[in-house]
Amino acid sequence: MGSQKSNEKNSRRDFLKKSAVASSVFILPRHVLGGTGFTAPSDQMNIAAIGAGGKGRSDLVNATVKGRERVAALCDVHLGGNHGVKQTMADFPKAKLYENFKQMLDNEPDIDAVTISTPDHMHAPAAVYAMERGKHVYVQKPLTHNIREARMLTEMARDKKVVTQMGNQGASNPDQLTVQKWFNAGLIGTVREVKVWTNRPVWPQGIPMPQPDASKKPADLNWDLWLGVASKTDFIPGMHPFNWRGWWEYGTGALGDMGCHIIDVPFKALGLHYPTDVECSVGSLYSQMWQKDYYPQGAPLSTYVTLNFEATEKNPSPITMTWTDGGIRPPHPEAVPSDEPLGDETGDNGVLLIGDKGVISSGVYGLNPKLFIKGGAMEKGPKIKVDEPEYGHQRKWIDACKAGFNSSEHQSLTSSFDYAGPMTETVLMGNIAIRSYMLRKKKLNGYYDYYGRKKLLWDGDNMVITNLEEANQFVTRQYRAGWEI
Repeated sequence: MGSQKSNEKNSRRDFLKKSAVASSVFILPRHVLGGTGFTAPSDQMNIAAIGAGGKGRSDLVNATVKGRERVAALCDVHLGGNHGVKQTMADFPKAKLYENFKQMLDNEPDIDAVTISTPDHMHAPAAVYAMERGKHVYVQKPLTHNIREARMLTEMARDKKVVTQMGNQGASNPDQLTVQKWFNAGLIGTVREVKVWTNRPVWPQGIPMPQPDASKKPADLNWDLWLGVASKTDFIPGMHPFNWRGWWEYGTGALGDMGCHIIDVPFKALGLHYPTDVECSVGSLYSQMWQKDYYPQGAPLSTYVTLNFEATEKNPSPITMTWTDGGIRPPHPEAVPSDEPLGDETGDNGVLLIGDKGVISSGVYGLNPKLFIKGGAMEKGPKIKVDEPEYGHQRKWIDACKAGFNSSEHQSLTSSFDYAGPMTETVLMGNIAIRSYMLRKKKLNGYYDYYGRKKLLWDGDNMVITNLEEANQFVTRQYRAGWEI
């Protein structure tokens, strides 16, 4: 919106609004001129996508609000790929095409808003480049690859006065309001324990890093741009378009994939902020007798992570949150009948808020909420139907972009960076513990000292692990030359 053309467009829009007020008797309503739902070209948002296949496709399509807004440009490092980008290009044939998001943002100054749906390691670089140019941004979960990046994006959004939303669409699910209503009414009392879990990973993980093989790279994939901030390497088969999730250089494991969908529920309901500490243990794999496999490049098969939080304005007790993945689920709390499913109906993902009077259970996105009162009956949340894709998560962001920074529409967003940043930092704290768990030094007797297997104390305001300096390397990352942020 910073270009001369954009300023002229905005000036024209303001002029038309003032003219309509001054001489409304002569102005026909727009719905008469263009039909119900018609949006004049001057009132359309110019949207671009960085990552136009996979989840990026649905993010962009939903952001157009059934064609109400205009798609100006598409950026994807594999424009000839079979991950949905071809369908996106066919749907928006007038959109300019790019492989490099920097070139797109520099060459298309009239872009107003950008959806960013890349592998995790490229979320922050793309968002920073867009926000520096005054673009509103919608960024897929997890917001960033590491905590430093999350803090950077949160602060930059305020500084640049842009409207933001993270792509954890369940944040807009009205079922979450049921969970919050029950808790706010004091029906389960004070919460001291929260349990969250997922069946992820459902991709290759806990195995040796695949070997590079340049001969298998698709000819039309720009692998160097796909790598971006990551270390230079030849094409690694299987990484694109999805299996990057399990490797720390590119992804954030099961926590990064599902944490922002699941931890969102208790984070909002209890008014949580930065944790005070984190500790973990991980599942082991033995390919040979008495010799534990060691693959620190990637996330493990399963994890058990414990995060502690101080009391909040909404909850007077400190809270212990445990996260489990790899199919490991918590047991039934006392208030929940033994045959009652926990979380999702399948039990694959879920949340338990355990209070001194009862328990609230829900699935991913806050779906399937249930209230269990100790010694009392179970109550199910009402069936709430939402007649728009992904609870209107992208549409609400677009409406807020049009209303402007700090508007009521902006303030009502359920995952703007003011909220999504600290919540993502909590998710990524678990990964710091997991990666620290694999730190080791060889001892004189030939055995290893796994010195990171301890409770890590966290100074959230200053983003520092205070009792293990080596763990702080995971607060940020090494950036390839030319890609620093």
